[in-house]
Amino acid sequence: MRKSTSGVGATHSYTRRRLGDAATYVFLTVAGIIWLIPIFWIFMESFNAFPGPYSDGFIPSHYTLRNYVQLWTDNSQLAFGQMYVRTFVVAVFTCLISTAFVLAVSYSLSRLRFSFRTKFMNIVLVLGMFPGIMVVAALYYILKTMGLTASGLPIIIGLIVVYSAGSGAGFFVMKGYMDTIPMSLDEAATLDGCTKWQIFTKIILPVARPMVVYQVITSFLSPWLDFVLAKAVTRTQNNFTVALGLWQMIQGQGWLTQWYARFAAGAVCVSVPIAILFMIMQRFYTESMSGSVKG
Repeated sequence: MRKSTSGVGATHSYTRRRLGDAATYVFLTVAGIIWLIPIFWIFMESFNAFPGPYSDGFIPSHYTLRNYVQLWTDNSQLAFGQMYVRTFVVAVFTCLISTAFVLAVSYSLSRLRFSFRTKFMNIVLVLGMFPGIMVVAALYYILKTMGLTASGLPIIIGLIVVYSAGSGAGFFVMKGYMDTIPMSLDEAATLDGCTKWQIFTKIILPVARPMVVYQVITSFLSPWLDFVLAKAVTRTQNNFTVALGLWQMIQGQGWLTQWYARFAAGAVCVSVPIAILFMIMQRFYTESMSGSVKG
C-alpha cells in the first residue's frame, strides 16, 4: 500500500513538473513572438515601396530596395553614410579605450592594496548617483575650448574623449567578478616568477573572459546608440551620429512622409554591427576557468 501511494505521489509530482515546463515554454514562446513582432515589422517596412508611414496592412504590399540605395547614396539632404562611418569609428575606438580603462581600474582595485583604495571607491560610488546629463553643458564648453567641436577629425576625437574618458568609473561589475577569482592563482604565479603584468594578462584576463566580452559589448553599444551626449556635442548636421541621423529623418519639415521607409532601412543598418558583434562574442560567454590553472 505504501509503495502504491508513493508511486501515485511520484506520478503526480512528475505530471506537475511537466505541466509547469509546458506552461513556461508557452509563456516564453508568446513573449518571444511579441518581442520579435516589432523587429519583423521594421525589417519589412524597410523594403516598403511607399515612402510614407501609412499603409493599408500590417506589412507592405509592394517591396523595393530603393530605400537602402537612396539611404547610402543620397547625400543632398542627409549624408547617412558619413554619419554611419563616423559613428562606427567613434564606437570602435571608444570600445577599445573604455575596455582597457575598466580592466586596469578593476584589476588595481581587486588585486592591489593601497591607502586611497577604499576612499576612491566610495567617491566613485557617490559620483555615480548623479545623472550624467548634469555635465553635458560643461562637456560641450570644455571640448569647444579644446577645439574638438569642429567638423571632421576634431569632432571624432571629441566624441571619443566624451565617451571613454570617464569609463574607468564603471569598474564595479568587473571588479566584483575579479574578486571571485582565487588569490591562490596569483600567489602560484608569483612563485613561478610572474610579474604583475603577466598575472594580469596570462591569468586574470583568461579567467575573466566572459566579463571582458560583456564590457566590450557595452562599451561599443554606448556610443553607437547614444543620443543625448551626441546631440549636445554635435551641434550641426555635418557632425551627426547615426542616432541623430535617424532622428533627423522624421523631424524635418515634411520628411516624415518622404523618409519613413528610409528611416526603417537605417534602423536595420544600425542593428547589423550589433548583431555581428553578438555573434562573434557569444561563444565566450560560457568560458570561465579554462586555461588559467596550471596542469
